[in-house]
Amino acid sequence: MFKTLDETLRYCKEKEIKMVDFMMLDLDGRWKHLTIPVQRFTPDTMKYGIGFDGSNYGYAPVENSDMVFIPDLSTAYVDPFSEVPTLTMIGDVYVIALPENKRFDQDPRSVASFAEEYLKSTGIADEFRIGPEFEFHVFNHVSYSTMSYSTRFKVDTEPGEWNTGNEEMNLGYKLGKNNGYHAAPPLDKLHDFRSRLCLLFEQAGIAVKYHHHEVSGSGQIEIEVEFGGLREMADKTMLGKYIIKNNAIRENKTATFMPKPIFGEAGNGLHVHMHLFKEGKPLFYDENGYSQLSETAHYFIGGLLKHAKALCAFTNPSTNSYKRLIPGYEAPVTIGYATSNRSSVIRIPAYAKAPEQKRFELRNPDGTCNPYYAYSAILMAGIDGIKNKIDPVKEGFGPYDFLLYNLSPEEKAKIQSLPQSLDEALDALESDHEFLLAGNVFPQRLIDIWIKKRRQDAARYSSMPHPVEYEMYFDL
Repeated sequence: MFKTLDETLRYCKEKEIKMVDFMMLDLDGRWKHLTIPVQRFTPDTMKYGIGFDGSNYGYAPVENSDMVFIPDLSTAYVDPFSEVPTLTMIGDVYVIALPENKRFDQDPRSVASFAEEYLKSTGIADEFRIGPEFEFHVFNHVSYSTMSYSTRFKVDTEPGEWNTGNEEMNLGYKLGKNNGYHAAPPLDKLHDFRSRLCLLFEQAGIAVKYHHHEVSGSGQIEIEVEFGGLREMADKTMLGKYIIKNNAIRENKTATFMPKPIFGEAGNGLHVHMHLFKEGKPLFYDENGYSQLSETAHYFIGGLLKHAKALCAFTNPSTNSYKRLIPGYEAPVTIGYATSNRSSVIRIPAYAKAPEQKRFELRNPDGTCNPYYAYSAILMAGIDGIKNKIDPVKEGFGPYDFLLYNLSPEEKAKIQSLPQSLDEALDALESDHEFLLAGNVFPQRLIDIWIKKRRQDAARYSSMPHPVEYEMYFDL
């Protein structure tokens, strides 16, 4: 939004801004924030930053946790949810060093910046453009308990098919299970809610492509946004999630990006469309290539598919992620690519025919990822594919222009599958992460910390008794 501090302060005076809020990311991908009065926002803030305890963000050990963040003025926007007029911006994390502080290599925005710089240094391309699709559920109620003596959850949403028999204020028009795709009012009760979200997106500088009701009849929504650079779109992914969640609360609803919040219904992905450009020219188009994709695009695909299992540790980093990656719900399970095939990990949209629009989407990521790490890992896998000329056809990754859900056991055995659990994805990352270390984009320390923390999540989940176990085993 701004290039200089003077420009920022003039805007604050004109708009009577009272507070300046700074957003930083923890390791998991949650925003944390700190706020100062506008009169305390000075040149020293931009030069020396503001100190904080990095150990509480999941980064540094307690004995070496003093860090500072320096605001990025270009990310500034007026927070629509603050009662007091507040200008918000994202901060970059630096570690204390002499003679000058230096970028913290585990900071998600640092990793994203390093990935973009590494791409340019290879000479392959100078821009990696991506476009994420936000899929999420909107509920009217959520409750859960994980006590030692009680494990349960309950969600409710007015259009849910289980409310057809509700005797209180029921006007009918309920969406059936997995029957919500592009539903129209009055079945679509969230149309105006989505439109209000999109207006807030636009006000915050996030250009919206379109919005619609998604497959799950239980309040599932999709908002697709226009393309941008890697770090830019990671910023906008975080800002988009912030707007979605806070506007839901403001309207007495709640929103979740959990990949599989409801059993038997379609889950929430974060599909990532992508293409490379060099000096403004698209690199993924070839009129004579398969699905009009160039050799460069195929090598990029080859890298993504070769490293697909390891990528899942960053693109699908929750235990709940692997409840979505099952056959039959438009989520991919097999490692392959194809045109217009939503059962493959990589889908090439047939409708994107113009050279500058030629692209493909990676369909397995979900909204529990830290977008900076996930998008950077995706780019690094693609670069590795191009550098090593990894041909997806020769590697046995397709193209698979047929439904991959209904294969026979013999056919399934011939095709590699995505991990079936978080532990399996972490195993893959442990054995396959050299491509992430190239150009010092991902530090080894970050990968080690990430694996350790996610292992703890998986261990906690696997040790908890589950209600369905009572159903299956209590009487044995």
